[in-house]
Amino acid sequence: MAKVAFIGLGVMGYPMAGHLKEKGGHDVTVWNRTSEKAAKWADQYGGKHAPSPREAASGAGFVFMCVGNDDDVRSVVYGEDGIFAGMDKGATLVDNTTASAELARELAEAASEKGIKFIDAPVSGGQAGAENGALTVMCGGDQADFGEAKPVIEAYAKMVGLMGPAGSGQLTKMMNQICIAGLVQGLSEAIAFGQKSGLDIEKVVSVISKGAAGSWQMENRHKTMNEGHYDHGFAVEWMRKDLGICLAEAKRNGARLPVTALVDQFYAEVEAMGGKRWDTSSLLALLNR
Repeated sequence: MAKVAFIGLGVMGYPMAGHLKEKGGHDVTVWNRTSEKAAKWADQYGGKHAPSPREAASGAGFVFMCVGNDDDVRSVVYGEDGIFAGMDKGATLVDNTTASAELARELAEAASEKGIKFIDAPVSGGQAGAENGALTVMCGGDQADFGEAKPVIEAYAKMVGLMGPAGSGQLTKMMNQICIAGLVQGLSEAIAFGQKSGLDIEKVVSVISKGAAGSWQMENRHKTMNEGHYDHGFAVEWMRKDLGICLAEAKRNGARLPVTALVDQFYAEVEAMGGKRWDTSSLLALLNR
């Protein structure tokens, strides 16, 4: 059992912190901008909640955070009430936020100056993966630090891997989102094509999903896509945030992402249709307007 802090109780963080307490058996203290939510979590899981990130992190061997973006991370890490102000030397900060690789490197350097270990550890698997404790966690950091943190991270994960030095976890998550963006657009076009052709989409998918075209998205999203239901899953606005990070990194490293840039614009059109909170599979709604 470890003494653990968790900062940020959104749709992902809330169940992740719960798994650290229930499955991992750790002593967990949480903090959230909305204190009522932190109190609710403490009541539900029998943990504790603190009035600031600093107090939550005080005395913890591992501090996890899962917030919105780079600015949100900085707002809870730095300052007199921030995580760094409360952490002890030798403790480990694990950032599950999907953020930039640039920020990960910044935090790794700042943590090192304070004698704190740092791992960037964005996750994939969505809300369902968080609730089921079955996330894929892509880590960047030192091998020894990762080895210490991995058994704790495994409380909410089905796969945990070290991709390289600080920032590598975030870069891996970018690759993950690039793959998903192109895949969902292709799946949307195929279903739209099949619908226009009068095919039975269920029959078609039962066959092609067992071949080279098969994917998680096809298996788990084709039914709701065919029915035009998108009120679930990973929100379009979150995907646009992630693709923005990918495109910004591509400008820095010189990678060409023409399909990613195009799909990002398609998602902008979905947002304009009122689909900001729709699942990413709603690209089909754009084709069926």
